[in-house]
Amino acid sequence: MPALIELKGIERVFQLGDAAVHALAGLDLRIDNGEYVAVMGPSGSGKSTLLNLLGLLDRPNAGSYRLEGRDVTTLSPDEQARVRSERIGFVFQSFHLVPRLTAAENIALPMMLAGIPVKERHARVAAALANFGLENRADHRPDQLSGGQRQRVAIARATIMQPALILADEPTGNLDRHTGEDIHALFVELNRERGSTLLVMTHNPELARLMPRRLRMIDGGQLESAEEA
Repeated sequence: MPALIELKGIERVFQLGDAAVHALAGLDLRIDNGEYVAVMGPSGSGKSTLLNLLGLLDRPNAGSYRLEGRDVTTLSPDEQARVRSERIGFVFQSFHLVPRLTAAENIALPMMLAGIPVKERHARVAAALANFGLENRADHRPDQLSGGQRQRVAIARATIMQPALILADEPTGNLDRHTGEDIHALFVELNRERGSTLLVMTHNPELARLMPRRLRMIDGGQLESAEEA
């Protein structure tokens, strides 16, 4: 059975003036379906570069990236955009909600872009609002929501297309400890009840310690198992 994610020999080099910076150097990674994984490391260790590559927001200079058994590094930009829309969900530290849209409209946005019929969109948004405890916030804009509610809207939006992979970048970074624990509990539910595969980039050792698998990025973007966060 193929891995959900399989990276082999990934290289990502950035040119800064006369210097070549190897953000990722010969990186290998395998993540199976249904895993919940923390990726830790200091600023500059390559976490953001890895997230961008996994989310098909960037391309490696060398190596292969197979998602659900398919080499997605060989796809055209349009093909990558379709895979990104249908198979990958994103959750960000700053939520990245559209300010002028309501919670319900923000959740529906990926389905609108994918051309899903209105009736199905309404049904799936209603179910998501109920599942994420947002029924009473459907018509509220982001500036009318708390930080925890905004992150719930962002997670509902990230999962509305039933993606194979959810990528979260410091998802509790702008939240207080209690709200951050609530978001982690929500991730656990997505992982256990729905079988979602989650990869979380975090500086927070307390959050990472709660995850079944922990990886640490070291020199040049290499990954090592972190038994203790």
